[in-house]
Amino acid sequence: MEVLFSAKLSEKHKTSLQTQFPTVLFTFCDNMAEAEEHIDKATVLVTYGEDLTGELVEKAVNLKWIMVISAGLDKMPLDVIREKGIIVTNARGIHKVPMAEYAISMLLQVSRSEKVLIQQEKDRNWDRSARLQEITGKTMIVAGTGAIGQEVARLAKAFRMTTYGVSRSGKAVEFFDKTFTTEQLVELLPEADFLVSVLPSTKETDNLFTYNSFEQLPDHAIFLNMGRGNVVDSEVLLKAVRNGEIDHAVLDVFHEEPLPRDHAFWMEENITVTPHMSGRSPHYVRRALAIFKENLEAYQEGRTDLTNKIDPNRGY
Repeated sequence: MEVLFSAKLSEKHKTSLQTQFPTVLFTFCDNMAEAEEHIDKATVLVTYGEDLTGELVEKAVNLKWIMVISAGLDKMPLDVIREKGIIVTNARGIHKVPMAEYAISMLLQVSRSEKVLIQQEKDRNWDRSARLQEITGKTMIVAGTGAIGQEVARLAKAFRMTTYGVSRSGKAVEFFDKTFTTEQLVELLPEADFLVSVLPSTKETDNLFTYNSFEQLPDHAIFLNMGRGNVVDSEVLLKAVRNGEIDHAVLDVFHEEPLPRDHAFWMEENITVTPHMSGRSPHYVRRALAIFKENLEAYQEGRTDLTNKIDPNRGY
């Protein structure tokens, strides 16, 4: 079995894999440009996903399994992958700790006017007029009730928040007081102090949040998106913020990335922009490889019950 990495690894991680799987032939590359010359021999490809094209999949004549060491699959050539019957797994779940911490930290940042305080410190300005709010006891709606959404809700409980989860099925899951279907979302919005989206990019989530959604939210509400940028049109969100439909938007994901330097989001006082890094963690690769190693053992045994197996028809 030949396993090809287009995802760059440290020597420590390479050695760990080779030691644990001595019968596997590993080819480690720093990027897909290097990996392309080996892809026709690979049985397994380990990638971040964004570097994989339909042409490369067609060239990978021996490829049986793709391990994506990230969660997002929206840039993957899933149609070609489905046609060739290639198994796809991802690293879903490894982002839950850093992303949940990001969400809470950003809600605190806005509520406690931390950007104002930091600027006052830089200016050596002793001014106690900054508006300081509490997040304790508020109501949070989380759109997306998978591992990340559940971890956000779990941390919210430390602040005694009421937590509502929204998903396609509306199935009850841990740490949410109640769960609802996507169709019921609009009915919940007037209750929300915080609306957090961790939704993937699918046809169903495209422009899910409309101007009417923001109209339904209280004008003191904070909208935080760390799922995918497709869930809301940029102009719609900008209009909602400028018209005071919501108090603030925290955005880690966008339709176009990197966000252009002249984009209006950068200049808007009531929008916080971060460069798609809510899932960053020093433990990222270790956690992703733990899933891969577990699956590689199962794959060698001929098992098909791989962790985080993806349905190419749904994209998640």
